[in-house]
Amino acid sequence: MATLQPNFLYDFTADSKKDWQIVDDRVMGGVSQGGYSISEEGHGIFSGHVSLDNNGGFSSLMHPTKSIQVEKFKKVVLRVKGDKKKYQFRIKANRSDYYSYIQSFETNGEWQEIEIAFKDFSPSFRGRALDMPNFPGKQIEEIRFLIANYKEENFRLEIDWIALK
Repeated sequence: MATLQPNFLYDFTADSKKDWQIVDDRVMGGVSQGGYSISEEGHGIFSGHVSLDNNGGFSSLMHPTKSIQVEKFKKVVLRVKGDKKKYQFRIKANRSDYYSYIQSFETNGEWQEIEIAFKDFSPSFRGRALDMPNFPGKQIEEIRFLIANYKEENFRLEIDWIALK
């Protein structure tokens, strides 16, 4: 059970399907195929297949948010159940930024709460680290889950909630 008094950034429900969108490597000619659905229990499910064909190799689940002030928080907490694969959680301070702040996390096949300090989110663009300061921790305008493990694979990540702590 959660010991967190959640300040939800996002709590998945049956009507949250419209809030999220899939962005695959198809935007650059790849053929990976991600999908998003809501389980009977009300969890978001990000699943699909990553293909390396046509120089592809990623799938992501993205949610543009209203500008959320996060200065009084130190961390983001993800309650997820994965498939023992590595994923990234990405945030954008400004939706118009070309880069994201990213942090990877490993799933263990069970429900887990993953805490990521804002100071640990590093800037990245198209898989390359940028020589810039880490996330300034002031506001968020986009959140995203991404899988890009440099191999062809099926994936499934179940998401209960995303909170600020």
